Amino acid sequence: MPHSSATKAFPRMQPGPRFEVYTLADLEKGTIPHLQSLSPQQRLAMRAVAHVLPFRVNRYVIEELIDWDRVPDDPLFQLTFPQPGMLAPDDLAAMTDLLQRQAPAGEIRARVQKIRARLNPHPAGQLALNRPRDAEGNPIGGLQHKYRETVLFFPSQGQTCHSYCTFCFRWAQFIGDKSLRMASREAGVLHDYLRRHREVTDLLITGGDPLVMKTRHLADYLEPLLAPEFAHIRTLRIGTKSLSFWPHRYLSDEDADDLLRLLERLVAGGKHVALMAHYNHWRELETPAARRAIARVRETGAVIRAQGPLIAHVNDDPGVWARLWQTQVSLGIVPYYMFVERDTGARHYFEAPLARCWEIYRQALQQVSGLGRTARGPSMSATPGKVDIQGVTEIAGEKVFVLRFIQGRNPDWVQRPFFARFDPKATWLDQLRPAFGEEKFFFEDELAAMLQADRRGGAS
Repeated sequence: MPHSSATKAFPRMQPGPRFEVYTLADLEKGTIPHLQSLSPQQRLAMRAVAHVLPFRVNRYVIEELIDWDRVPDDPLFQLTFPQPGMLAPDDLAAMTDLLQRQAPAGEIRARVQKIRARLNPHPAGQLALNRPRDAEGNPIGGLQHKYRETVLFFPSQGQTCHSYCTFCFRWAQFIGDKSLRMASREAGVLHDYLRRHREVTDLLITGGDPLVMKTRHLADYLEPLLAPEFAHIRTLRIGTKSLSFWPHRYLSDEDADDLLRLLERLVAGGKHVALMAHYNHWRELETPAARRAIARVRETGAVIRAQGPLIAHVNDDPGVWARLWQTQVSLGIVPYYMFVERDTGARHYFEAPLARCWEIYRQALQQVSGLGRTARGPSMSATPGKVDIQGVTEIAGEKVFVLRFIQGRNPDWVQRPFFARFDPKATWLDQLRPAFGEEKFFFEDELAAMLQADRRGGAS
């Protein structure tokens, strides 16, 4: 039913802090005072990494989330500031040498590009595959249509974030190479595609972070979907880290109230509106600003669903996940997904073996009530679909991973269990091999045919 308080006036919040951001330029100039406690060698390593992988952090994160007495081991510091281990030792040594001897910009750029090329900038074929086409067969920029029911849209105004996560699997969006970006500024293109595809029920606005954009731009994309011709679009999802990294987006930004009213209008218009909030540690939920922002969003009738990957140095601890889910439930947030760290970027630093991920998930789930057990996982967003690790067991004398598709390129794959040989070192689906002497997983031949067709023509 439509939400009954669509015309409610949100109490205007007091003026809040000004948004201030720091980037690589500030590392180079030494203008982040909190970093002065680190050694010159540590700061040099941070600069070296930040030349390769994107770095952006804001004052709220620095002053409200990071415990500087625990740096460099503090999980929120690990989450937002470049770490030496994010580059292979040889690459780190090469970059620090270039910076120390003040090498020409062209030489630095050439080395950076060489390193980036080895970091799998677009995992699971996210740039080359899943690209829908218009009525004339031309690829549509800024859209992905991997699953039958769900379309992803990348608005051009949302192709950055309030702060960058060091593990981000979309890091290639933020390095200034337009050939690696997925973005569209054409609301009409999105709406035309949705008109022609009645099978689509869910639209996910993603980025970057869509909530860095002004509310008026977000409204241009979403409000037309309240028209009767878009009745098949039942769910509007907005992927965002703003509730954690800049809760003042909902409190005191100049169009904060406009944003809340937009969410409320969408709910009142019969849409299920979900903020897909990215959380990595329970401390992100502890500040007064974060809690006020959560409360204001919930007043609109929108649902907050929480997801995030299991990442080494940040949350590879069942106690951290248990407290995260418990806190989310107490604040009215729905725990949704525990992801496996994607096979891209600094994966060697952040990834954990699948067996360890499953053990952490299992131990964390044992510590929460049923309301916290809505979190699915550990889940790999791989090329064939979202694959869930159901467990580790022994069948007919063979130790195996029990796996299933939560979502698949073919809907018929969903919920079908399958088995992989147990490998204590494996960190991703492509490192697993079928159990019981099978040569291939059940989906492999069909997947290969799908990918070939996708590359030839794609969806239309």
